[in-house]
Amino acid sequence: MVDVPKLNRADAVAALRNPLAFIADRWTPEPRTVQRAALAALVMSVVIVVTGGAVRLTSSGLGCPTWPECTDGSLTPTQALSYHSAIEFGNRMLTYVLCAAVGWAIIAARSEKPHRRSLTRLGWAQFWLVMGNAVLGGIVVLVGLNPYTVAAHFLLATALTTVAAVMWQRTREGDGAPRPLVGKAVVQLVWFLVLAAVLLVAVGTVVTGAGPHAGDSSAVKRIPIDWETVAKLHAVLAWIVVTLTFALWFILKAVDAPSGPLARTRELFLILLAQGVIGYVQYFTHLPEVLVGVHMLGSCLVWIGVLRILLALRERPGVEPAVPGPSAEATVPTNA
Repeated sequence: MVDVPKLNRADAVAALRNPLAFIADRWTPEPRTVQRAALAALVMSVVIVVTGGAVRLTSSGLGCPTWPECTDGSLTPTQALSYHSAIEFGNRMLTYVLCAAVGWAIIAARSEKPHRRSLTRLGWAQFWLVMGNAVLGGIVVLVGLNPYTVAAHFLLATALTTVAAVMWQRTREGDGAPRPLVGKAVVQLVWFLVLAAVLLVAVGTVVTGAGPHAGDSSAVKRIPIDWETVAKLHAVLAWIVVTLTFALWFILKAVDAPSGPLARTRELFLILLAQGVIGYVQYFTHLPEVLVGVHMLGSCLVWIGVLRILLALRERPGVEPAVPGPSAEATVPTNA
């Protein structure tokens, strides 16, 4: 049995004033624990996107017709409501799981020794993104699933995934100055890839806002654009991303680049191929709900893959602790 230290009044006051500092003073996590905490936050950021898509694809977006309550006077679904209410309410409850994962990442980062302020800031950035998107999600419900707010809701979720992916990467490297692993031309090509991926995601939200899956069985306003035309533009952007990825892989092989960038590029290429197959199948089969949901998962994986390539272009070693110089007394010669 491990003895649990007793808390006195001073400890209780300190815990109330600054709980993170209180925990950090008494717990030092292993580096693997911090990495797993950051990975859990990243996984949950993807899960909440996929489950949010399930809400829309099952026409459950207004299953809880108000916010923050599910119905007027009730935080939970009532018996009079349908299974759509359970789906929407379940997605709302997953927000608390996401908050728990982000909170664990913040606590682990704050407790790591030596303290890395950059990791803690990335954790808090995720927290505020979650809070902001929860409010925006409530607005989406209150305005009746307006497609522009739905698009903003997804883009903010993508921002959360971005920060979570960066934090996960930073837990596996040091705080030293970044050292480039490839030349400037390769870095520029990767930034073109990032820009193309951003446009791909943004246009994908327009396809969603104009497409047939409005998110509820009632009449929901759609973006007044022919969704098939936008879907073709989306496909063109996807092929641009694929082409840039293949060109990047070819160049990295030609210049004998380190294994890290090569492996990340190969992984993205395979994800893109799978995502392309799913995208064309869902288009020609008139957007079945299951395939659209899988495609949303794929879009998250594509974006994470692009970010991992960008972050693999440099390495950040640990910061060596400063070694104190000899004291004045040690440098004064002694008389024999």
